[in-house]
Amino acid sequence: MRHSVSVTCCALLVSSFSLAYAADVPGGTVLAEKQELVRHIKDEPASLDPAKAVGLPEIQVIRDLFEGLVNQNEKGEIISGVASQWKSNDNRIWTFTLRDNAQWADGTPVTAQDFVYSWQRLVDPKTLSPFAWFAALAGITNAQAIIDGKVTPDQLGVSAVDAHTLRVQLDKPLPWFASLTASFAFYPVQKANVESGKDWMKPGKLIGNGAYVLKERVVNEKLVVVPNTHYWDNAKTVLQKVTFLPINQESAATKRYLAGDIDITESFPKNMYQKLLKDIPGQVYTPPQLGTYYYAFNTQKGPTADSRVRLALSMTIDRRLMAEKVLGTGEKPAWHFTPDVTAGFKPDPSPFEQMSQEELNAQAKTLLRAAGYGSQKPLKLTLLYNTSENHQKIAIAVASMWKKNLGVDVKLQNQEWKTYIDSRNTGNFDVIRASWVGDYNEPSTFLSLLTSTHTGNISRFTNPTYDKILTQATMENTAEARNADYNAAEKILTEQAPIAPIYQYTNGRLIKPWVKGYPITNPEDVAYSRTMYIVKH
Repeated sequence: MRHSVSVTCCALLVSSFSLAYAADVPGGTVLAEKQELVRHIKDEPASLDPAKAVGLPEIQVIRDLFEGLVNQNEKGEIISGVASQWKSNDNRIWTFTLRDNAQWADGTPVTAQDFVYSWQRLVDPKTLSPFAWFAALAGITNAQAIIDGKVTPDQLGVSAVDAHTLRVQLDKPLPWFASLTASFAFYPVQKANVESGKDWMKPGKLIGNGAYVLKERVVNEKLVVVPNTHYWDNAKTVLQKVTFLPINQESAATKRYLAGDIDITESFPKNMYQKLLKDIPGQVYTPPQLGTYYYAFNTQKGPTADSRVRLALSMTIDRRLMAEKVLGTGEKPAWHFTPDVTAGFKPDPSPFEQMSQEELNAQAKTLLRAAGYGSQKPLKLTLLYNTSENHQKIAIAVASMWKKNLGVDVKLQNQEWKTYIDSRNTGNFDVIRASWVGDYNEPSTFLSLLTSTHTGNISRFTNPTYDKILTQATMENTAEARNADYNAAEKILTEQAPIAPIYQYTNGRLIKPWVKGYPITNPEDVAYSRTMYIVKH
């Protein structure tokens, strides 16, 4: 298990960092006179409220506007944020000491009570937070009961001992709890700001505690942030302006990058990989990322409610071909939901991986016939994805595989991000494109997603045995026992096929050579603008 805090039985856990992760400019570096950066994001952010965030487009911006108890460094290890230190005697009761110079953008202090309010708000059913489950996953006392409406939010296991001391009580010991608090879901919001009215997230009104404040927002065009002069480490912030451009077409973003309009892209068209390597060497990056691209099947209605149909569709996806030919930028086939780069996971061989694609296709045909589909009654379904060239290319390839090998009639449907999210949340789909980038580096960040009560369970998969295994994993005393549980859970996913993992993510992006400080080795792709700077060029 990779954690920045070593875990020993009955030992006092203490983590304290005097240095935070800010722009680390080497001596002798000549900085550019103009410290302005343009970052591409893949879509218009759905919300800038940490409790309402859904996907990466908004999370990338939120990480600049707010700050949690801890942050991550370029290796993904936790370092101090608002908290200067944290400790636990038993991995169940955690105490965080807040730095006394942490302030909101209006100059008022960030206090332990701000975290109490924000975490209670996160789990409050009235908030309808898509990430409320994260508090339950972390095991905060009463989190699930509050989410279920059984007890009130003020019963959450979090309290302010004093202005600068936050105490968190868990249902059971969790050695890596501190690392979970790096998630945007646990970022604090200012109560007075949130309750000031529905426009509180607009430029000039949003009061965060991050390194930047929102200066300008033009929907579907740009979001501009500038340094928060009240940020506790503002003296080390180098970039004076960061502009986020929402562009959902990789080719359009890449074109603007090549034209000099963008400094960092979130991705690039896979079919341009070799050309980009040749044309702009040293600017193309594809390190492994803690993420899996997958298709989710509707397990509650329609033809995919039959597990035989789901398994047949999953088996017929040629993952090797997808990774090597359709994508071809270092991706690996996903034989499990949990990616290989995940700390503490040693996967058992997948039966799919040990079979040829021809063998998989033959078994898939048998399964589909058993489910009642064939040439006289072809399977018909809709494959939904959010607007993106890469998503479209993958959907076309998969639909072709299903048609060729199973005779499935597939209707491809693309939707803009917000509409797609609505379809996903309401279960209005047969098969839907999805992806998951881990919120922390441990297998449960992936596998917990398919538990019955998880709000991120897109396929509405329900399996009591699976739920029990995931609960058991949190109570194991050894990494070996947890790994065995995780492999048992993966086996159920393979057999029941609520999802079809397709490939493991690489962190493909383009970065201008004069941009320094981007944490390209962070497996979760956590990139704070405050760590970056521009050298003279």
